[in-house]
Amino acid sequence: MTHPFFTPELRLMLEEEDADGVRAFCETLHPALVAEALAEDFSVEEVWRVLEHTHIRDQAAIFEYFPISWQVTMVEGGGKPHMARLIEAMSHDDRVALLRRLTPRVADGLLRLVDVADRRDIAELFRYAENTVGSIMTTEYAWVPTGLTIGEAIDRLRHHAPDNETIYYVYVLQESTRRLEGVVSLRDLILSQRLVSINEVMDRDLVTLNVTDDREVAAQAIARYDFLAMPVIDDSNRLVGIVTHDDVIDIVVQEATEDLQRQGAVGPITENYLEAGFLDVWWKRTFWLSMLFIAEMLTFSATAYYEESIERIMILKYFITLCIATGGNSGTQAATLVTRAMALGQISVGHWFRVLRHELLMGIAMGLVLGIIALVRCQLVPTEMLRVEGGEDLTHIQIGWVIGQAVACICLVGTLIGAMLPMVFKKLGVDPALASSPFVATFVDVTGIVLYFSIASVYL
Repeated sequence: MTHPFFTPELRLMLEEEDADGVRAFCETLHPALVAEALAEDFSVEEVWRVLEHTHIRDQAAIFEYFPISWQVTMVEGGGKPHMARLIEAMSHDDRVALLRRLTPRVADGLLRLVDVADRRDIAELFRYAENTVGSIMTTEYAWVPTGLTIGEAIDRLRHHAPDNETIYYVYVLQESTRRLEGVVSLRDLILSQRLVSINEVMDRDLVTLNVTDDREVAAQAIARYDFLAMPVIDDSNRLVGIVTHDDVIDIVVQEATEDLQRQGAVGPITENYLEAGFLDVWWKRTFWLSMLFIAEMLTFSATAYYEESIERIMILKYFITLCIATGGNSGTQAATLVTRAMALGQISVGHWFRVLRHELLMGIAMGLVLGIIALVRCQLVPTEMLRVEGGEDLTHIQIGWVIGQAVACICLVGTLIGAMLPMVFKKLGVDPALASSPFVATFVDVTGIVLYFSIASVYL
């Protein structure tokens, strides 16, 4: 959160046209704090009045911290020539992300004013699909050709790498083909003797990403190896860019948000909660609710089928909700655990049998505990509730045995459905997160009713 001191002071500086104060505000504070203060309390016009007092590179640094929806809005008030200069100063991956969100007419109008070299770089990154590693990488990286000494490599970096996004890793390439041969950390580069060949210091055991990999692969790889950046290569092993840790953090947040939204039966919403369009959110929520509502109608059919049993044995209707909720809860538990494990790369569809065996044992163990609890609860039922219309009254043991078995079986089936449904969705190419709470609960509701009354029919 920004300090409440910022807003009134900054407004006063704007009113008094205190250019030095505004410039100090933009250049002294971290760009993230400046962006947060401006986006919360100022109009687009006021934001541009603030930014015009600082250097274009500082403007770009602040601009990149605005939410993407706010960036799109600001493009309209920035003026094409100024926005073109700002885009040239932005990091390569961030400017491509912005241009993807603009309408083709606005994006084309800006690109015509952008420097030729930057326009060529933007076009190169635009070739890659939006959710691939190529779409989030930056082409700014520090590199040196093979065969240099450490001293020559350091001198080269001083001249050629001051504007690179990161120089924590220096990549060693074949100069003619740009094939990646190795990597050397900045620490090793500084601590090595100047006359030593860089070929002796560099690490040849490389962990790389392919430009066509899914961006989640990049997030998992950087998290696994604790790298600050990873090289991105094409099919010919040529270095085409790097993915940095800050980009991965954004991916993790976006993917986690999408998964949580899907688990709640909501289509992915990219905008902030209160900034998203009402009709867009209405459709994404209503569509899935409608699908689930239609599926839940099967529970009505299943209940209606056993109407005669319910009318004869009134006690059965009081435990319907209890039994169904048990299946939904156990299924949601299993679906959440399996979905998260798949997202983290801990399991895959190929592990389905191990997952099935694990959840089978877990479902039996949990079902036994819940069944015993249900059995005990049934012993506390008033005797008058055990009467059967046109037949012999039930005993507490009878109803306890039925409810206990039903709860145990429904818990087991709910657990298996919750564990297997995400893997089935993944196999079909559908996001496994969709198989979590809503779909599992709906599916288990129907099967739970059938199981409950089938068991009751056998014993009663």
